[in-house]
Amino acid sequence: MIPVDQYSNLSKARNSILLPDTKVLSLNGKSGVGLHNKLTGLQGLYNTGLVSAIQAVGYPNPSYSHFRATDIWNSGSDSNESWTTGWLGRYLDSRFTGYPTGYPTTAMPDPLAIQIGQMVSLAFMGPSVSMGMAISDPNSFYNLASGTTDKTPDTPAGHELAFLRLMAQQSNQYATIVKNAAAKGTNKSTKYPSTGGRQPLADQLKIVAKLISGGLKTPVYMVSLGGFDTHSQQVDTTDHTAGMHANLMQQLGDAIAAFQDDLKLLGLDNRVVGMTYSEFGRRVISNGSDGTDHGAAAPMFVFGNAVQGGVIGSNPTIPSTVTVNDNVPMQYDFRQIYASVLKDWFELSDADVKSAMGNKSFNTLPIFKNNTATVEDYVDLVSRISLNKIYPNPATENTDIEYFTEAGNVKLTVFDAMGQQVAILKEGWHGHGTYVVNFDVRGLRKGNYYVQMSQGEKRQTEVLLVQ
Repeated sequence: MIPVDQYSNLSKARNSILLPDTKVLSLNGKSGVGLHNKLTGLQGLYNTGLVSAIQAVGYPNPSYSHFRATDIWNSGSDSNESWTTGWLGRYLDSRFTGYPTGYPTTAMPDPLAIQIGQMVSLAFMGPSVSMGMAISDPNSFYNLASGTTDKTPDTPAGHELAFLRLMAQQSNQYATIVKNAAAKGTNKSTKYPSTGGRQPLADQLKIVAKLISGGLKTPVYMVSLGGFDTHSQQVDTTDHTAGMHANLMQQLGDAIAAFQDDLKLLGLDNRVVGMTYSEFGRRVISNGSDGTDHGAAAPMFVFGNAVQGGVIGSNPTIPSTVTVNDNVPMQYDFRQIYASVLKDWFELSDADVKSAMGNKSFNTLPIFKNNTATVEDYVDLVSRISLNKIYPNPATENTDIEYFTEAGNVKLTVFDAMGQQVAILKEGWHGHGTYVVNFDVRGLRKGNYYVQMSQGEKRQTEVLLVQ
């Protein structure tokens, strides 16, 4: 997503890789923001009301390690916690009690979750066992060895052996089920790109559509597309509309559009929603290798017939002078999107959502049509809080931050350019009105900081420059 209303400052920060503003794809009813020119497939879905785009999604104090950040996103933990279970694994464990013992069952004869690939994500890990399985394709998955049936000893080692045999037996049962579903299923869309081994995401989504059409009751599927770690050669230096990143954008947009078209032709489009996520975004400024380095917040897309079309959140504010440490500040916690999926799509109770989210509560967002709020309501709500001004700005010693709020609990936080929290200026109940708080910046290093005001799910962020 490209903040075209910030294009002047953005061009100063990443002129070596920035898409020309004339090539940015427009979004119906939304000015100031558009899509990469290769996301025509996603643009088409958005313009027909099938995409909810959530701006600047991240979490407090982000990690910039691929492995650690991936674990955080898949588990749903805070950045200072290490969890061994995943958010979907916890959900599936509560829904399918006792798994794997006794499964497959008459009520649930199919795999609980399927990942197209070689390994199962931490997101599917339950309290004691993974709730999902990985398959490269339905036919190769069928080629599994059957387990032996001799009695296991009543010892700790015997109990472990019995568990391994149960998993092997289930794999064989599920292999047959998956293969049969693939044989019964079909694909009807002609929009899938020709493969040639160069369209991995489209190929994976095509398998998912075929398995669903074949009758699998599996509630969760995961697919993936790599190559986004664009530290260098992100664009063709002679044509910023082309290159490595552009190719990835086209694969993403075309694959989602083809998948959605397939679901519609198969009569399944009211039963499926999709969601994109990545372990982190990219820095605002480009580097010396025509690329971008690890960043903080980034957009997420939720698509399907069940979503409210629109953009949730506002464009990030791009400072006039951007440093290598500057990031897109978080507007929404990624777990708000997870909680929205669990509550408004899977229809869990508030208590069950909290349990799946590791006994933590997160405000939902108006992503789905059955949410009582609407995107338009949410825009109105956001307008009821305001960071009016920060003065002086730039600041050398002290600065005053003026803000307006409707009655409610307000939190005023300062983050550094890396997304690390450096101060909480105010936290607690506020009556309707305008407030001013003084902030002493003398202990801070020179650079850009972000003042964020939040009230529930509403957030506004402004840049503070310390000199």
